[in-house]
Amino acid sequence: MNVREGLQRKPIHLAAHFPGVNNTTVWTDPSAGSQIEFDSFVHLARTAERGLFDFFFLAEGLRLREHRGRIYDLDVVGRPDTFTVLAALAGVTDRIGLTGTINTTFNEPFEVARQFATLDHLSGGRAGWNIVTSSDAFTGANFRRGGFLSHADRYRRAEEFVTVAREFWDSWQPGAVLADVAGGTFVDPSGIRAVEHRGPQFDVRGFATLPSGPQGHPVLLQAGDSDEGRAFGSRYADALFTLHGSLPDGQRYYADVKGRAAAAGRDPSQLKVFPAATFVLGDSDAEAQDKARHIRRQQVSGATAIAMLEQVWGRELADLDPDGPLPEFDPVVDSDITGGRVRHVDPVAVASRWRERAEAENLSIRELIIAVTSREQFVGTASRIADEIDEYIQADACDGFILVPHLTPHGLDEFVDRVVPLLQERGAYRSEYGGETLRDHLGLSEIAART
Repeated sequence: MNVREGLQRKPIHLAAHFPGVNNTTVWTDPSAGSQIEFDSFVHLARTAERGLFDFFFLAEGLRLREHRGRIYDLDVVGRPDTFTVLAALAGVTDRIGLTGTINTTFNEPFEVARQFATLDHLSGGRAGWNIVTSSDAFTGANFRRGGFLSHADRYRRAEEFVTVAREFWDSWQPGAVLADVAGGTFVDPSGIRAVEHRGPQFDVRGFATLPSGPQGHPVLLQAGDSDEGRAFGSRYADALFTLHGSLPDGQRYYADVKGRAAAAGRDPSQLKVFPAATFVLGDSDAEAQDKARHIRRQQVSGATAIAMLEQVWGRELADLDPDGPLPEFDPVVDSDITGGRVRHVDPVAVASRWRERAEAENLSIRELIIAVTSREQFVGTASRIADEIDEYIQADACDGFILVPHLTPHGLDEFVDRVVPLLQERGAYRSEYGGETLRDHLGLSEIAART
């Protein structure tokens, strides 16, 4: 029985993640297309819009990963610039939100505030910013400042970054900025306030070069699973992008961040929670399970399994059989074998847990890597998947999902064609867009009411 039986049903929110470079994408599949050609971005965004999704989500990487001292060739397909892609998509879509990941460690508030205000204007109020941080010197080597920022300071910088960006968005006063003059407009300088900020990370005095976009501020997302991330997101974000593996885990996370938002003086309903999830559809549950097993083996080849094991063990393990057992020797604690991916804080403890699981479940290296890298996944018939998604939302495990298809660019088509109509029949998913902006889609208050 649905936990909200007899109560008002929560609306289901959906977003689409462009697969790009990650361990979900199966770029070796014969049906996979380009991950850098614009047509691929257009197809996925338009498919999500056809499915009435809240937003299209684009990740960003500031450096190609490296392994064993060279570029990691198992997943290099290119990483186009986020703003360029989203601005281009604004011209070929009408309603869907356009959300991009932009780093607060290696950018400046004025620049990012201007870019998002521009995107919000170009798209008619559909811009969203996924706020991320980085403290590693590996990524920083691509920048003049390098890896100057300690791990402990990354959220301090992010908080100050968002504060300054908001000051730029708020600096052109509404109602006093543009005035009609014989069919034209002009800027009233008295309506533009200087931004003056002096803090540990930024010393800024200047002016925004354009008024804020139709939303006032773009929608702010944040990837918040750590305690620091939850604290930051609960105070500043409109939505949290998270990972959790079960409905009870989701309920605990949901209650935690909503409670933190209330403690910070916010309306918890104005903080949305979006776990990432994959899906595999079949005409029967058994068929879907078979497809899911095949996809996971595509995602984790033997070479990928060994490379991911090396990231924990901190040493070259090319002589190991991916279909054999884990090594008996312990990991190297201080190792720079891999770059561009976070290494476990305590690799020895991770290795111990992996050995216990492999022994208990009789798993090979490859089977273990498949097991430990699996994310939340909906597998089954369209009806089963619709039921499970609805259950998560109604049981307060989340407010929606960011779906990550395993194929580019057609991986979302089947979901929109088969699952979305069933969600609509259940009465918790929209049959048309009810507003123009991303804030409208998410049910968020106008920014003026929050400042």
